[in-house]
Amino acid sequence: MKRIITLALLLSFGLINAQQAFEGKGDAKFNVGANIQDGGSGIQASADFGIGENLSYGFVASYLLGVDEFLGEKPEFEDRFDAKFRINANLGSVINIDEKFDLYPGLNLGLKNFGGHVGMRYFFTEGFGLYTEAGFPIAKYDQDITGFDHLNNQFTFNIGASFNM
Repeated sequence: MKRIITLALLLSFGLINAQQAFEGKGDAKFNVGANIQDGGSGIQASADFGIGENLSYGFVASYLLGVDEFLGEKPEFEDRFDAKFRINANLGSVINIDEKFDLYPGLNLGLKNFGGHVGMRYFFTEGFGLYTEAGFPIAKYDQDITGFDHLNNQFTFNIGASFNM
């Protein structure tokens, strides 16, 4: 019982001291989580850096771990890996739902395509929160997508932890 009360007090303290999800210029976030998509699942890591009141840029990398065999063979490293540069419009302060919540649509330019994403973050404490993100290709570099090229040219769903840097 003492452990439950102690845990409840710690969580309450953490919620009381929560900070804004995006603070503008100079803010830095790191996300790590699961990447879920058709034909495989994996990990995703991203970093975002504030450059204005509601604007940030960043980088994202993903690697597919659980990949179904496709065309009777296993994909190579370059088929499983993708990296992107991205820019976000951080709208948490604009829509003003909660200062701990941030909604960020954006665009990304990657090794496999040009695409977009829509994400949300919610910070429970000053340094820890959760995020979820959906990504989609807008323009694929090769319109005749066959074989393993399909792995990084589709809708993705990501969920994980977010940290202040």
